[in-house]
Amino acid sequence: MGDVAVLIPTLRRPESLARALRSVFAQEGVADRLSAIVVVDNDPAASARSMIDELRSASAWPLVYVSEPTPGVARARNAGLAATDASLIAFLDDDEAASPGWLGALLAAQSRTGADAVFGPITGRAPDAKAWLRPYLERFFGRDGPAQTGLIAHPWGCGNSLLVRATALPGAAPFSAAADHTGGEDDILFAALEARGGRFGWAAEARVEEFAPAHRATLGYALTRAFAYGQGPSQTAAAARNWPGVIRWMVIGAGQAAIFGAAALALTLIHSPKRAELYDRTARGIGKVFWMKGFEPRFYGAAEVARLNRT
Repeated sequence: MGDVAVLIPTLRRPESLARALRSVFAQEGVADRLSAIVVVDNDPAASARSMIDELRSASAWPLVYVSEPTPGVARARNAGLAATDASLIAFLDDDEAASPGWLGALLAAQSRTGADAVFGPITGRAPDAKAWLRPYLERFFGRDGPAQTGLIAHPWGCGNSLLVRATALPGAAPFSAAADHTGGEDDILFAALEARGGRFGWAAEARVEEFAPAHRATLGYALTRAFAYGQGPSQTAAAARNWPGVIRWMVIGAGQAAIFGAAALALTLIHSPKRAELYDRTARGIGKVFWMKGFEPRFYGAAEVARLNRT
């Protein structure tokens, strides 16, 4: 049995889930390391079950189906962890597709750096976006890092990552259910890991593609996410009861909102496509100011189920 499991949470994305799974089936050089592929179906209707049954014959590794009927991104991740005892956990989102050397590159980087959590680059794809927005959105959904594999100072998000279970995923439910509907469960996890002295690594060759579905390939969706990302530093400081830190981030955010907002207005008047980047920076600044409960956008869990039920 191998020592690493790939965990893919999903919620009613059959086509992209199939693409993600087939990309894992095609992984090279990890035959002795990969113990299982765990798919966590977060749909109350368990809609992914039949697909997983159909795809099992295409996988060289055990394909494990887990139903977590209570919608929530943290619950889904925790349910997946409960289904495997692998000592290393690789996370792939259901809208991502891994390159053939993805998992091998993550494993090599972890071995080389000794990091508790290793992250890789993401190439964003937004085929349904308006032409003037596509470059911005593909950068937004993408992720770049150092050109070389090695240790890095700060973590990235959970999508396209490899975590050492013993140090990075403590307890039976390491992802906070408080973030079930808003996201940010990985930010909370990695902030706690950083506070414990955990180390983060970068795997330059562990590339995946992330495909933004049509409802996400819009300026409104991206700016709402940017606002939520902006809330992160203030919320992290507040969770640590670091009130001087909260004030500092709010002042920074107000300055960003004012400066980038003015620049965005100027570019809007001349219809420059570069205005999208400045809208983004403005939204992140506003998020640092309005970080409190009641201002948190909801992207996952019950909110996503409600959106799917409307479509």
